[in-house]
Amino acid sequence: MFGKRRKRGRHSANRGTAQPEVEFDAAEEAEEGPFDSTRAPDDGLNRLDLGSIRLPVPEGVQLQVEMDPAGAVRAVHLLTTVGQLTVSAFAAPKQDRLWPDVSGEMIAQFKSDGFRILRENGEWGEEITARNNEVHLRVVGVDGPRWMLRGIAAAPTEEQSFKATEALYALMRDTVVVRGEQAMPVRTPLPIELPEAIARHIQAQQQG
Repeated sequence: MFGKRRKRGRHSANRGTAQPEVEFDAAEEAEEGPFDSTRAPDDGLNRLDLGSIRLPVPEGVQLQVEMDPAGAVRAVHLLTTVGQLTVSAFAAPKQDRLWPDVSGEMIAQFKSDGFRILRENGEWGEEITARNNEVHLRVVGVDGPRWMLRGIAAAPTEEQSFKATEALYALMRDTVVVRGEQAMPVRTPLPIELPEAIARHIQAQQQG
């Protein structure tokens, strides 16, 4: 069931245990997010609408937009006082979990890049911590109905990493994913659409 947190310690072991089958029962009420758009709470929370995801951006946070060579938005990063937060959504299978495969591939890539890796249990199950001398990363994955949400917290120190992780949890708990009905290959990033004011600001910067 997406939305409900697993009440397990962040540092408890989870190696060698079978992954439970994922069930998305529409009859259950999600207590906490991330939420599918069909079950988004009417909580009055102000969220930044990025098309496929709606993020509850805290005050004082700066946005950094990452573009690909073709000019499409690749990611929107939230720059906080404790680190950088990035939340992205991907198309996923209807009846299976995507995060276990993705996390395994990310671990392999981190190791090849020289990071020290640790698997930990967190808000929604197994998470990844990766660190080197320059950055401490926490990667969180949540499987939803036909989508997977991935959150990454990046901080320069271990102390800030703990605070950035808590900020990432808070961000993801109130995130809404707008999957849409269109068929998409598994792992395809859900498209990000910038609000008009932000898009105009970026265009002005590029022209200047």
